Amino acid sequence: MRVPIHPHPASAPRWRRRTLAALVAAAVTLLASFAVATPANASVPTYSGWSLVWADDFNGPAGSLPSSENWIFDTGHSYPGGPNNWGTGEIQRYTADPANVSLDGNGNLRITPLRSASGEWTSARIETRRADFKPAPGRVLRIEARIQMPNVTGEAALGYWPAFWALGSPYRGDYWNWPRIGEFDIMENVNGLNRVWGVLHCGVAPAGPCNEYDGIQGSRECPGTTCQAGMHTYRFEWDTSKSPNELRWYVDGQLYHTVRQNQLDATTWSNMTSHAGYFLLLNVAIGGGFPDGVAGRTTPTAATVPGRPMVVDYVGVWQSGSGGSTPTPNPGGGFNARSTIQAEDFSAQQGTFTEPTTDEGGGRNVGGIANGDWLRYDNVDFGTTPVTQFKARVASGAPAGVSGLVQVRLGSPTATPIGDFAIANTGGWQSWRTVPANIAPTTGKHTVYITFSSGQPADFVNLNWFTFSN
Repeated sequence: MRVPIHPHPASAPRWRRRTLAALVAAAVTLLASFAVATPANASVPTYSGWSLVWADDFNGPAGSLPSSENWIFDTGHSYPGGPNNWGTGEIQRYTADPANVSLDGNGNLRITPLRSASGEWTSARIETRRADFKPAPGRVLRIEARIQMPNVTGEAALGYWPAFWALGSPYRGDYWNWPRIGEFDIMENVNGLNRVWGVLHCGVAPAGPCNEYDGIQGSRECPGTTCQAGMHTYRFEWDTSKSPNELRWYVDGQLYHTVRQNQLDATTWSNMTSHAGYFLLLNVAIGGGFPDGVAGRTTPTAATVPGRPMVVDYVGVWQSGSGGSTPTPNPGGGFNARSTIQAEDFSAQQGTFTEPTTDEGGGRNVGGIANGDWLRYDNVDFGTTPVTQFKARVASGAPAGVSGLVQVRLGSPTATPIGDFAIANTGGWQSWRTVPANIAPTTGKHTVYITFSSGQPADFVNLNWFTFSN
């Protein structure tokens, strides 16, 4: 999805980079059925050697909006103070109307472009609240979604522009720093072609090291069924375990595009990788520079058919373990509640990663902790004498005004906390302090969840270890 510096030329020469195969694919699919399939739902996958950082599988009642805890709804024709028409020339108005964006009750999200009786197009665009997706040094970040593109082809598809992509976090609040802050287009498609594009945008525009406004791109047909007729898995990997670092694009596990760090100058690479991270977006645009350029004419047309949704089964973010394996979890032998429990010895986790610590004793701490994240420790034995105190070794480099709670829960990450304490900036992400808290008297063996709650989406704490006492 283009977010070029305004004004974006609708006639930007990206169409010249479209391959003959793409045009042939359009002709082949011209007579394809316009019916929308109801794809089977799949759970967010588990990958050996990878730790789940964040995910949404879009379970919920039919007609409900996706979770506002996970997603921000972009509306209108631009960000406030940003480029008109989202900087791309697209013509639709984005809404938060369930007619345009809602769950289908079968574990899928549907983003549906509609055209009113007056001819106005509406659609939807959502972006993750989290904007810190990036790999820890030496690790690999994997971003993936299972998607069926709008099932429409030929003349009826002219102007359709579904996308799954990521933007650098500094874009929030400064809508004129694109493409310097980086953009990873994980899945783009236009005009109902049986083809997926993966694109990197960076540097300056026009031209620059990423050949803007085209970007550095690769494309291919979807394996097996067409992109429109069935679900396919679209994946992007940011690999910092290799030198030079790599950015990789896949469809159904098949690699089709790679960009390496040494293809770009050091400043360009740093500008797009050294900030806090990326947020993810899902949208279906109508019209604009990309579909117009590929079609060779203005889109949409009178023949364009509304009402064909992009169907999203899940979106997930994973991180590899250091050196290619996951951090070693507790193997199930249990913990003595009165011992020092190292945070990285979790049995399971959501939303975090481990990293080397500068705290006394060295080792690793758990970082990347934000609202909704949790750590699970199985078989924690509190003994027969009630435990009433909890203390934890924590650090925070959170911005001013960002704080949160470190909570202890038993049996479930949503159980009522038995105790908690508040934490804000301690002077840095490796500026450690030990914070005590009272807990409800506890005995016996329990599954312990350390959960994290904040009114802001930013990371707010690192955790090195914790323990319990009488």
